[in-house]
Amino acid sequence: MDSTTFFMIGLGAIVIIFTAYAIYIAFGPPSAELEDPFDEHED
Repeated sequence: MDSTTFFMIGLGAIVIIFTAYAIYIAFGPPSAELEDPFDEHED
């Protein structure tokens, strides 16, 4: 295969992994530690 193909596959894998990690942080068990800034500063 061409080196460009390997580069694009690698770049696509990095994007997919980063997106999956962001979804895990936003909606998975670590999300219990996240705080909503709008709830903190309600008057």
